Amino acid sequence: MSAMNTELARFNMIEQQIRPWEVLDPVVLDLLATMRREDFVPAAYRALAFVDTQVPLLPGAQALQEGACMLEPKVEARLLQELRLQRHEKALEIGTGSGFMAALLAHRAMHVHTLECKPELARMAREALRRNGVLNATVHEVDAASGARGLPAEGPFDAIVLSGSVAEVPAALLEQLKPGGRLVAIVGNEPIMTARLFTRSGASAFVGRDLFDTVAPRLLGFAEPGRFSF
Repeated sequence: MSAMNTELARFNMIEQQIRPWEVLDPVVLDLLATMRREDFVPAAYRALAFVDTQVPLLPGAQALQEGACMLEPKVEARLLQELRLQRHEKALEIGTGSGFMAALLAHRAMHVHTLECKPELARMAREALRRNGVLNATVHEVDAASGARGLPAEGPFDAIVLSGSVAEVPAALLEQLKPGGRLVAIVGNEPIMTARLFTRSGASAFVGRDLFDTVAPRLLGFAEPGRFSF
């Protein structure tokens, strides 16, 4: 894709996908206009960089089975907007994937810690962040079960984002929020999940607000509540 076509595709992504999803924060829109999303997409899927779809990060069926996908641009943008990050704040991401969300967070926050359980994705994300000059994001390669535990050693955090879906948000993650801290996650089960914003309003008080309905691949290592069988 030529440079001119790339910039047109980026412009169209913002105007046709992201703005209609109520992403109107000028700082977020400016960031999406300048951050090179295509640099975080595997070469085989580069043509999908600006398309309204989840982009596989590993070859073939493996990515879809294991949830190794970039979320749609509009979903990433809306979650970023809802966090309302400030320059002095510290953020945690569960599920680094491509590293693109970490790059967006890093441009808004003081520092970002991001957890990834697939060594190949952790390596790809580190390289993409370095290529794009993002120096205030640290990729932690962890085992799958660590995601649900967060990163208490670096906490508490002003903002936490789960870049994938969970059946429910573990209390251990909510407890790593500072007072006034925010967590965004996509919660529930197919066919409909809900993006939800949790705000810590007191020592053990959290306020939840539903944002929008969507469907996202599962994050690995999070508990699935027991299903009733008849």
